[in-house]
Amino acid sequence: MRYSIVKLLQFSGNKASVYSVVRYGDDETFLEKFVNANKNSFISETKDIIGRLYTIGHTTGARYGFFRHDEGALGDGVCALYDKKKSKLRLYCIRYGLQIIIIGDGGPKKVRALQQDVKLLETNAFMKWLSSRITERIKNHEIRYIDDALDFTGDFDFENEENE
Repeated sequence: MRYSIVKLLQFSGNKASVYSVVRYGDDETFLEKFVNANKNSFISETKDIIGRLYTIGHTTGARYGFFRHDEGALGDGVCALYDKKKSKLRLYCIRYGLQIIIIGDGGPKKVRALQQDVKLLETNAFMKWLSSRITERIKNHEIRYIDDALDFTGDFDFENEENE
């Protein structure tokens, strides 16, 4: 499968840039799919997450406390965005300091451990894979920070043979 990272201009602002992933051939980003899948059953939490993304981009940046950390491997930046401690929805993302986040997919966490939910486990695994590819491209200067680390530029197209 082929994927691309796209900047979400409606959420990006002077405090942070917000990106999402889109699969080639799809019309919706992972964030749009997440919202559409959860907006009826979790309307309040979905609205809160959307509001939080806007706040991150325009007011606060990607503050540490907005995320549940250590959702991936050590140092890969994979975390889960949520609005309140008791919320059920998890939106997996990759956080690059206060200035950049890449939004993946997620859903309601109905079980105690991530490993017990196939969808969340697959989403988490994808975000870990994507993080490792981005890190590799940053090291090879194929992706670079610009605008005082508020944005990225470079090659945002990725191929994942494992998801064929």
